[in-house]
Amino acid sequence: MRAIWKGALTFGLVNVPVKVYSATEDHDLSLHQVHNADGGRIRYRRVCELDGEEVPYADIDRAYDDGERTVVITSEDFAALPAERSREIEVVEFVPTDQIDPLLFDKAYYLEPDSMSPKAYVLLRETLQNTDRTAIVRFSLRQKTRLAALRVRGDVLVLQTMLWADEVREAAFPALDTPIKISDKELELSASLVDGFAADFEPSAFVDEYQQELRTLVQAKLEKGDAFDTADTFGSAEEEGAGGEVIDLMEALRASVERNRAKSSGDEKTSGKKAGKKAAGE
Repeated sequence: MRAIWKGALTFGLVNVPVKVYSATEDHDLSLHQVHNADGGRIRYRRVCELDGEEVPYADIDRAYDDGERTVVITSEDFAALPAERSREIEVVEFVPTDQIDPLLFDKAYYLEPDSMSPKAYVLLRETLQNTDRTAIVRFSLRQKTRLAALRVRGDVLVLQTMLWADEVREAAFPALDTPIKISDKELELSASLVDGFAADFEPSAFVDEYQQELRTLVQAKLEKGDAFDTADTFGSAEEEGAGGEVIDLMEALRASVERNRAKSSGDEKTSGKKAGKKAAGE
């Protein structure tokens, strides 16, 4: 991994030099646009609307227009901002971890100690773990002031940028204002259904099926060209229903619980047979 930023994590008079790395990466298949008539690549040009000339990135600045006037802000202007020049990740406060709404979380970064001795880094990590607190920090990255949560993942400090409070929309849905009566039996069946699906979360058990299918599609077209047939690769698409059907919630819950129980019973029998065969073989 390549560090994208270097600075210091500060709280009180404690200074922890760190390197910042992106904690995630995008594995989506990269596609580009083409003309459907001849397959020619579609490219976009940066053209000045005054002289019609194509402009290289090096000659492009940004501007703000208030409706009457326009001001141009150069890269030198951005670099002169005090917040942009700062190389500090400043701890503002330590808060109970359960007080942070996950909806606020954005992009994650790993922090690596950047000093001869990682003692201060380890001290902060252990303190966060022992107190069950998360540090709320402020820092500047790529010409933007960020709010972030500093937390622990394994033995690494993770910086998780957060949305500002005014960036989260209010969820106001009139349908939820109507009082709804939920019976004890419905709650019981619903809880039973949840128990049937209960498991320990293993992220590696889940894959992006769309991207897998897209890669299969691309490979099939590379191999077969114009002879490619989606039905041969993916099978025929099932016909979609005419629309949403109004069903009885209680009956749907009962049917779901029974189906889940039958599936679990079948899985147990299959496992039992395999275990028996294995024991007999031994």
